[in-house]
Parts: sequence; structure tokens; C-alpha cells
Amino acid sequence: MKRHTLAFLLAGATVLGMGTGLQAQTVYRIVGADGKVTFSDKPPASAEQGKVASTGVGAKTDSSGTALPFELRQVATKYPVVLYTSAKCPPCDTGRTLLMSRGVPFNERPDSTQEDRDYLQRLTSDSSLPYLTIGGQRIKGMSDVEWTQYLDAAGYPQKSALPATYKYPAPTPLVSVQKAPPANTEEKPPAPPAEPANQPPPPRPSNPAGITF
Repeated sequence: MKRHTLAFLLAGATVLGMGTGLQAQTVYRIVGADGKVTFSDKPPASAEQGKVASTGVGAKTDSSGTALPFELRQVATKYPVVLYTSAKCPPCDTGRTLLMSRGVPFNERPDSTQEDRDYLQRLTSDSSLPYLTIGGQRIKGMSDVEWTQYLDAAGYPQKSALPATYKYPAPTPLVSVQKAPPANTEEKPPAPPAEPANQPPPPRPSNPAGITF
């Protein structure tokens, strides 16, 4: 009974997650000229608007290039798994091992810089790691029982069904800072010289209708 209830909640939360676009689009961290930090789904149009950073959110789950079995691919597409970790974090290592031993395809987002921590704080309203997302579900902290319940409810197989050639994608930085587009430095053509003042107007062409301005 508990599993059916959990599956129902998972499906409902996933619909909401799809509505918000959490897993469907890339989020950019923008630092304005005044130092103000904002997050947007659109990069800045010019250098004056600030430095842009792609957070990596919204990336596809399977980036190894190896085709997954049909059923596993269906689940991974519907409920993609993202694991947020940090260095020297034993619970993060335990969570990573659990996912790999079960054969769950996932993307790892390491928290390694202050910009990563700032973004993660905005994303989760918490600084505790590991942090796991399964579709629209968000799970704080490491718990074998809780993670297993959610993976079961999502439909991930209890034993690994990954091909022998499958390789997990390398961890991707949570916030990848990029340079903003360069400012437009092209020289404008010189303006034409102004006509001398007090010159008589040029003669008007023949105007049979007698229209004047």
C-alpha cells in the first residue's frame, strides 16, 4: 500500500516538476555589473548585463553513448536521476555506490566552488549533502531505505540491467562559468556632414495635385 501511495506522489510531483522546467532547461547564473546575482533560463545578451554561468541543470541522464535497455531507458527518461555531492563526503560516496550497484544511470553535480554552494543553497534551501533528485522528487541526505523506496516507486530495476559497456558520465560542475558575449566594439561610420545653414530648399518636383507640407 505504501509503495502505491509513493508512486502516486512521485507521478504527481513529476508533473509539477515538468511544469516548472527544473529538468527540462538549462539555468544560468548571471552576475551583473553591480555584483547582483540572478538566475534565469536565458543567457545575457551582452557583456554589460554581466557574467553568465550555465548550471548544468537540465542535461540528459544518459550521456555515455551506450544504448540502454528499453525499459530502463523509459524510466531514466521519465524520472532522470541527479546526484549532488561534495568532496570528502562519506554519505555522498555511499549514495553514489548505491546507485551504481543498482545500475541506476545518473548525472553527478559536485559542489566544489563558492558559486556552486550559492546556487545549491538557492536550489535546495539547504546546504546538506548528498542531495538526490528523481524526476520531480527531491531527497535530502543519504538513507538506504528512503532512496530504495523512491527508486522502486519510479520503476528502476532492483538489479543492474546496464550493458557491460556502459560508462557513467564524468561529474559535471554544478556552475560552469563562461565569458559573457563581448561588447560591440565596431566603429560606426562617420555621420555625413551637416548641410550649410540658410540654404534655399531644393526645387520640388512637379506636383499636379498641389499637395504641400
